[in-house]
Order: sequence, then C-alpha cells, then structure tokens
Amino acid sequence: MRMDETGGTDREATAESLLTAAEQAFLRAEFDVVRPLLQRLRSEFGEPVTEPADVRYGVLLAAMAARAGNWPAAIRLFPDLPDRAETGVIHFLAVHALRELAQEDRHADAGVAAVAIVLWAYLLDENGPGDFRALLTGQRGEAVPDALWEQAVERLRGRIADLLRTLDARAGRDALDAWHTAWEAECADGVIVFSGIPTDAGPHALISLNDAAWHLVDHGRGTDLLAADASRHPDFSLWPDDTPMRRAYTVPLARALADRGAEHVQGRRWSEALIDFGTAAQYGHTLTRRDKDAVVRAWRNVGRSRNGYGNDLHVRIDGLEQAYVLLPGDTSLATELTTELVRRGRQVTHTDPLESRRRFARALEVTPEDPAARAELDDLTGDEESFAGAVRGMLAQDPACRPARHWLERHSGERAVTLAVSGRMDEAQAAVREMLHYKDPAQQPPLKNNHTLIALLSLAARRTDSDSRAGLERRVELLNTAAAIPSRLQDHVRENLHEALLHLAEHLEAAGAVSDIIDLFLRDLMRTGASTRFDRIVESAYALRAAVRRQAGDLGGARRDLACAEAIGDGLPLQTPLSGTVSRKPRRDDLRQDTLF
Repeated sequence: MRMDETGGTDREATAESLLTAAEQAFLRAEFDVVRPLLQRLRSEFGEPVTEPADVRYGVLLAAMAARAGNWPAAIRLFPDLPDRAETGVIHFLAVHALRELAQEDRHADAGVAAVAIVLWAYLLDENGPGDFRALLTGQRGEAVPDALWEQAVERLRGRIADLLRTLDARAGRDALDAWHTAWEAECADGVIVFSGIPTDAGPHALISLNDAAWHLVDHGRGTDLLAADASRHPDFSLWPDDTPMRRAYTVPLARALADRGAEHVQGRRWSEALIDFGTAAQYGHTLTRRDKDAVVRAWRNVGRSRNGYGNDLHVRIDGLEQAYVLLPGDTSLATELTTELVRRGRQVTHTDPLESRRRFARALEVTPEDPAARAELDDLTGDEESFAGAVRGMLAQDPACRPARHWLERHSGERAVTLAVSGRMDEAQAAVREMLHYKDPAQQPPLKNNHTLIALLSLAARRTDSDSRAGLERRVELLNTAAAIPSRLQDHVRENLHEALLHLAEHLEAAGAVSDIIDLFLRDLMRTGASTRFDRIVESAYALRAAVRRQAGDLGGARRDLACAEAIGDGLPLQTPLSGTVSRKPRRDDLRQDTLF
C-alpha cells in the first residue's frame, strides 16, 4: 500500500516506501506526517529488523524524540551504527544535540554530549559514508569550495568544543575525563570507534584513558594531564596505584613528567627537574638524548646560586644522588657527587661524627677507594680514639673531672652502637658497661645490658637524617640491629623498624631506584602483609622492572618479576611457590588497560 503526500494510501505500499516517505516528510519538516507513516509501517509490516531499514527507522525515531525534547528516549532509540541512515535526519539530530548542550539553565544529560560527539564526528568525516558535504552541495545547488568548507568545519569544531567545555565545567570534570578532550582527540586523530551511544558512561566509553592522555601530551597539554592525575590522587604517590584506571595512562604520564622536567630546566628549577625526570623513569620512561642533556644541566647547577653565595650543600647532594640514579655511567657526575659527599663529611666532622662517617662511607660507595674519602674516614676514626685515650688519662689524674667522664660516657655509647651494627656484640656490651661505669662509677653494671644497648641504637636511629637515602638506610641498619637483640622491647623496636623500612622504600620510590627497592624487600626485614603500603611499593617495583625487562627483550625475567608482583599483591611470601597448588586471584600480565569501547 502506498501513502501519498496528503496521507492517502493505495494498495501498492511497501515497508520500504513507507520508510522512505517518512524520511522525506521529516526532511521537509512535515512532522505531523512522519508519525502516522511510522505507525502504519509498524501496524502493517512490523518494526524493521534487518539492515539498513532498522538503522534508518531507529534514527527517525530518535530524531522525533529529540524534537519533542525527550532526550533519554532519543539516546535509547538511536541505533548502534548510523551507517546508511538518511544524512539529513542525522544532521537534524546532531544540531538539536548542540542546542541541548547550549541550554544554560540545566545540565545536559551525559548521553547528549556523546550524541553530539559521535554524530558530528560521523558527519564531518569526509571518508565516511555520511557524505555531509554532498548534502550541503545539494542544498546550495553548487559545490562547497575547499577553503570555505575547511573554514566552516574549523569554526564548527571550535563551537562544539566550547559547548563541551562548558558542560565539563558544570560537572567539574578534569582534562583527562573531559568531553571536550574526547572531541578534540577525535578531531585530531580520529580515535573514536562508534558502537552505540553510551547512556550512563563518561567520555571513556568513546575513547580510552590512554588515548585521552596521549592527546593531552601530544598537543602540549601535559601539564593538564599531570594536574588531572594529581587531583585524582591528592596524597600523590609517585608510583602507579594498583588500579586499571591509573595504569591505563602510565606511559603518557611518564612522557608528561619528562616534558615538565625539561621545562623546569629551562626555568632553572633544578631540583624540580630532577624529581620529574626521576619519576618519569619510575614509570618506565627511557631518557632520550635531550632528556639526558637536561639532567646533566640540572645536576651541574642544583643547589648552587647564581652568585655563588647561599649554596645549599644538602640540596646539591640530594640532587646529585637523584641524577646519579638516572645517569649511573656518568663519570663526571660520580666524581662530583663523591667530592660533595667528602666536603659535607668534613663540614660535620666535629659537630656530627656519625653523619660525617656516613658521608665518607657513601663517597666510597660511589667511588670505591677514593683517596680523599678513605683518608678522611681513617683520620676520623684514628683521631677520636687518640683523643679518647687522652681523656682517659685526664680522668685517671682527676677522677672528679665531670667533663671528662661525660665525654667518655658519650664516646663509649657511640662505640657500642658502631660495634653492635658491625656484629661485634660482645665488644658492644663491653662498651655499654664502660658507658654505665662512666655514668655512675659506684654501680657495677651487669655483664649484659640489652635494654640499654637497644635504647642506644634506637636513639641513634632517631638522630639520623630523615631527608637523605644514606640517613634512612642508616636508620634501618640501626633498628634492625636493635630488633635482633633479645628483649621484651622487641615488638616495639620491630614496629619502629617497619616504619623506617617504609620511609626508606618511599625515598627509593621517589628516586626511581626500582632494583634497590626489590633488594631491600629481599633482605626479609619485614614480612609480606605487615605493611600494605610497603607491599604496594614492592609490587609496583617488580611490575615496573618487568616492563623494562620486557622492553629489553628479557621475557623470562619479565615473567619472573610479574610473578613476584602477583605473589606480593596476593599477600604471599616469595618463598611460597609461584605456581602449582597455590591459589591466586586472576591478574593481567599487561600493565596497561585495554581501550574501553
């Protein structure tokens, strides 16, 4: 049966003719004719169920719903793919979506933004089936010149971006989760693969987090990516959280950090630059030649003022340590770090002998057998023992000399700590007895004084430098020694040891020392499960090292590291078999999230 323009019918109308007539009536804005036509189609032939009729029918229904302002219905009715639907009807729906977004008195439904992005991406794709340009040519009666077309498309894209920005601002979306980022990424790279309008999802139902992040980085908006990441993690950990949402954009995040590091170098913010490059390396970023040059420039200047006054040796050493992690083969850097460590050691030789020793010892780690560090360390030990002998002689001549007794009390306590850490416990106990004797000659101290020795080690641990790796390592060493001494205080000491281990792990995390974190874990100073944060750091270290090994072609090593990461994530000690009868929650080897379409 056929329906004429006045609504009349004849007996030769078909489902195709009714659908075509409804489309043509819609394009002529004869909306009062469209609905009766669609009703007759349904009543006489049923709703179309085969392509492309079902697509054309769905687009018509969605357009009619949008015209009536019923956007939830329009979004629900829109078919998965608009291919082969009438371009004019799609254009009508796309225009009304923009008008809905422009309403300032209410928040637009999230699906409306998705409709606008998907349909305009479809219409403006010159290689797609929509052929919107051909539609305009037909309406104008002549071809649209290239220059005019490009100008119009650019203005339209900008208008859509502005509307989406307003929508994002109303909803408080960050750049990584913004509709306008999805739209701009589509305009630049064509990243959207359309498979239906998401009714209750955000932009990542159209493009993946990874695509959104790469768009920001590739178009000079890495700072926006970093700001979005920081807002999502206010307690900002420099390592990826063990969540798919964070791992989805690890690689572009690393690139953004490296780019910001280069910007910090240009702005002469040396410490900030080294921190960013170090964090980028933690995420698996391999330094380019440009990055390495920037790191070199940063370490040459970090901690130094322009006029030579106000130099900060602490800042310089920390910066050099960070650079040394990034450029372990740079001999000039190693020499400079060694020199500054020796300089600092000399500064505090008399005011803080313990720090002085640590600085000289670290200098020897960086440059083994460095003559200056070795000589200073030997002199420091020799001078103190020689002076101690002189003080003992003074006290023998004048037993009432309190300054001599106090100095020897302190010296014996420090010796006890040094001997205990080196494993010479009997000598350490003897030094404790000496200390107690100098403190109160009338008392006869017992043969063993475990509580006192633990107290000395704990006090020395509290006095260590909490801002440097050497200080944190020293603290762990001291508390580990104390925890091994039998005492009813052992549980308390072990709690302090666990806290110190966590602080050291976080410091190594900030410096990008992945292998050092793993080495620290393998010392078995804290069992899996004692600290969730520590376990997460170690798990991430194994996962990141696995990624580096995989990139280097070491697939066996990568698999072993991933297995260790999984065991730690499941709360298993590494001594537990990593395969066989041990059950484990399913995990993915791929550290990145798949594209979310």
